[in-house]
Amino acid sequence: MAATLLFLPCWHLSSNSNKSLLTMKMKERVSPSFQSPSFSNSLDFNSKKRVSEFRSKSLSFAFSAALALGLSVTGLGNADGKVGVNKPELLPKEFSPVIDVAGFLSAGQEQRLAQEIADLEKDTGFKLRILAQNYPDTPGLAIKDFWQVDDRTIVFVADPTFGNILNFNVGASVDLDVPRSFWSRLAGKYGNIFYWKEKGEDASVEAAVLAISSCLREPVGQSNCSEVK
Repeated sequence: MAATLLFLPCWHLSSNSNKSLLTMKMKERVSPSFQSPSFSNSLDFNSKKRVSEFRSKSLSFAFSAALALGLSVTGLGNADGKVGVNKPELLPKEFSPVIDVAGFLSAGQEQRLAQEIADLEKDTGFKLRILAQNYPDTPGLAIKDFWQVDDRTIVFVADPTFGNILNFNVGASVDLDVPRSFWSRLAGKYGNIFYWKEKGEDASVEAAVLAISSCLREPVGQSNCSEVK
């Protein structure tokens, strides 16, 4: 994100895609007549290790790319001409899951969101982090280390620069549990310019957080997160 982070559908392979890809590779490399349980298990372990390493590298690359290019889930064309930003001086001195350098949120709203995030992390293990900004006034890349972003982290950037105010960078583990369509539907419902212009940027942020919290608390299955609440 030049100043925004977002969800890029190509960043992570789905669980089914991983399994299919690994199965094809193992069939090509190992003749059935020479397979043994121990050899097969070794291949499976090494393959899973490579997939895990790939996901970790993909997260790092995707995060940097989103920050540097300012890509948006609601319109890639608007990112033209945007450059990466890295301003650690804009970070708070103490850790906070909510950073508002744009002044969208009141102190009370920040406290409520921080409590919701803490409860969500305790209940699900997923980490939600919120950055409210107006590009180019943003800490940018500095938030990656500040928040220790990993594959269980959702970085939610509220930035109206590109029209839609809701932008997301989603870790690989989150991507496996939450349908990718959820993020675009969420941005479409609460992030569109008509919504936040009428109700305010703070209303968009709060509505999105509650929707994310509701989604992540649902049992994983074919119908989880099928509705943006």
